[in-house]
Amino acid sequence: MIGAPPGTWLSSAGLGKLAYICRMSNTMKQRVWFRDLGRMEYKAAWDYQEELLKENLAVKALRYTNGTTPVTISQPDVVLSTTTQSFPQRETPNPKPEAIISPDTKNYLLFVEHPPVYTLGKSGNEQNVLIGDEERVQKGISFYRTNRGGDITFHGPEQVVGYPILDLEKFSTDIGIYLRNLEEVIILTMSEYGLKGERSAGETGVWIDATIPGRERKICAMGIRCSRWITMHGFAFNVNTDLRYFDYIIPCGIQNKQVTSLQKELGYKLDMEEVKEKIKKNFEIVFGAELQQESRI
Repeated sequence: MIGAPPGTWLSSAGLGKLAYICRMSNTMKQRVWFRDLGRMEYKAAWDYQEELLKENLAVKALRYTNGTTPVTISQPDVVLSTTTQSFPQRETPNPKPEAIISPDTKNYLLFVEHPPVYTLGKSGNEQNVLIGDEERVQKGISFYRTNRGGDITFHGPEQVVGYPILDLEKFSTDIGIYLRNLEEVIILTMSEYGLKGERSAGETGVWIDATIPGRERKICAMGIRCSRWITMHGFAFNVNTDLRYFDYIIPCGIQNKQVTSLQKELGYKLDMEEVKEKIKKNFEIVFGAELQQESRI
């Protein structure tokens, strides 16, 4: 896997799946700043993501407007639904390599745990929230309508939420590949616990028994926003998550399918820090990245 050339299809942990591993070269690794935000309210983490995204957009605007290698970036704001795998493609010719590899934008991988919160995607349906506002507040659950793709999901304690803020022009300007790589990070992590993570046709995220009717169980939800090839939002991986919170919603707007967690599948409580380290390691492998630790903000 380490010596694989760009655009190589590789076996996913010997589990019979094929995963696209995106590499710019065999030797070049992209630096990604890692920050574990600990426990943080959803809105504060969302605002922080927006701040990092805007900083990168400002760098790009300056570079492409006044730089020595100007290039037109045609990709508009994109939000990806968790129930679609139809992705926008770049319509303009690819810019020169020196224009793609900007040393000025910064890539980040943020980890966070949120207090109980339901978040609804930009095109989501509020009818997928099955309890009223008063009951929700009594249960201590916040609610936000967001600018990501997808429908309704839950974030809460003992769930690893990952927010990659990446400049895809340094990786691959193909959002389909980006999402498949995010899924692969989780699939590889699950394989280290003896679990077979799978993709479900037409449904972004990671599942168990995805092709067995009545047994499908989603373990990791995904929804992103991408603006000028800068990503935000990301994935929510259920580790020791209290799954009862999912009883009050139709998760991701998908009827008649279950939600699960590592704890439920394995029968014991996991060490959150151990799981995080495995995700970080597999992120580096899949994205050809080098994580550099930064202290909490």
